[in-house]
Amino acid sequence: MVLLLAGCSMAPRYERPESPVDGGFPDYPEYRGVGAEEGEMPLLRLSPEDGWGETEKAGAENPALGNLSWQEFYVDQDMQKLIAFALENNRDLRLAVLNRERIRALYQIQRGELLPAIAGVGSYANQSGPTFLPPPSPDSAISRRYSLSVGLASYELDFFGRINSLKDAALEGYLASAHAAHSARISLVAEVASLYLQIVAGREQYELTRNTYASRRESYDLIAAMYRQGLASQLTVNQARAAMEEARVNAVNIRTTVLRLENVLALLIGGALPPDLVIPSRLAEVRKFQDLPEGLPSWLLERRPDILQAEHSLRSANANIGAARASFFPSISLTASLGAISADLDTLFDSNSRAWSFTPQISLPIFSGGRQVAGLEAANLQKDMAVASYEKAVQSAFREVADALAQRSTINEQLEATRSLQDAARQSYDISNVRYKNGVDSFMNVLDTQRLLFSAQQAYINSELQREINTINLYKALGGGWR
Repeated sequence: MVLLLAGCSMAPRYERPESPVDGGFPDYPEYRGVGAEEGEMPLLRLSPEDGWGETEKAGAENPALGNLSWQEFYVDQDMQKLIAFALENNRDLRLAVLNRERIRALYQIQRGELLPAIAGVGSYANQSGPTFLPPPSPDSAISRRYSLSVGLASYELDFFGRINSLKDAALEGYLASAHAAHSARISLVAEVASLYLQIVAGREQYELTRNTYASRRESYDLIAAMYRQGLASQLTVNQARAAMEEARVNAVNIRTTVLRLENVLALLIGGALPPDLVIPSRLAEVRKFQDLPEGLPSWLLERRPDILQAEHSLRSANANIGAARASFFPSISLTASLGAISADLDTLFDSNSRAWSFTPQISLPIFSGGRQVAGLEAANLQKDMAVASYEKAVQSAFREVADALAQRSTINEQLEATRSLQDAARQSYDISNVRYKNGVDSFMNVLDTQRLLFSAQQAYINSELQREINTINLYKALGGGWR
């Protein structure tokens, strides 16, 4: 009967809250520019039966995505090497893992409360007192007592499931911390990959700026020579020099940004960049990511560690309600020991020195100033807060996916537009340069078209970078690397 009663729980039956968002991702048709035909195939398709709470379908319906680890998604070897260094040495991730282990130890402590604690106790008492105290004793009377016992101290019978509820709450807290560590791991992987691409794009920008500086310096030297021959004005020389120095300032600023990004990357991987690491100078040299398939169902978000963390925190709060309810009922504890007591150490183990004690105790709360009521109210409010946190985690997850899909639906159009802008700007620069050399146009027009070309080239590099980072963000938002 004791074992059956110990299995009881006063915690309310857990039910997952309803999803605060619709069951599917936003349906963004792939953007094709002005005049795009209606009814285009959306980037991610959702069938009406796609729902929330069907995680077990992942491996069967979409095995490629369901088993896509970060090693399979980030196919670039140098990027993989940096990610591996970060997972091994990053201090923030290490703190998250250590916190998980600490909470697991606390759970094991709480779980131990379900079993009686048995301890062996040995003692020796040596005492003397005044002779006038009863019973009368000689002046030199000294009492000695030796004792040795094995027993359990104040073991609470968990009739109403208080200790078991606390154990469940501790277990859910540990699982939440485990998912928090996993979330930190996924974020770290995505951050390292994004930073790597930013460094590559920065190097490409730096190389572009250096080439622009070299071109403008060549123009300045030519115009300066023409000025010395009386074929150019001082204003034209100053304009050419200003354009050259502008390019040099841009090059210095970009170089500073790249060095700072490399410092951040070194911090993420927990040490200096590997000496054998060769970071490419163009985004085109980076191996592209594994493609994400179309038709991603919304239940993939159930793999996101932050959502799982929020749900386990909710389960922990739900279990704490059971412990708060059980505090209204009596608690029964047992204290027992078996051993020997003797006035002489030599006779401690004699048969007539055996002793035992058994002390059951029941405690019934009668008046406590409203502590139990306040404790239950606090537990219920804590659960309400956990529900709100869970709903916020789900909403945030869907928002991150929606943002990634929104950019993904327009990024190709952006790339095409910046490529066209770059071509047009290059042609304008070539024409204006020829017109200036033939004396048809002023050098100011050459500078304007030159700046437009430089801006267009930078915009194209940034668009390429955004396309790759968008793929990383979508993979991360879908719980990428969940294994």
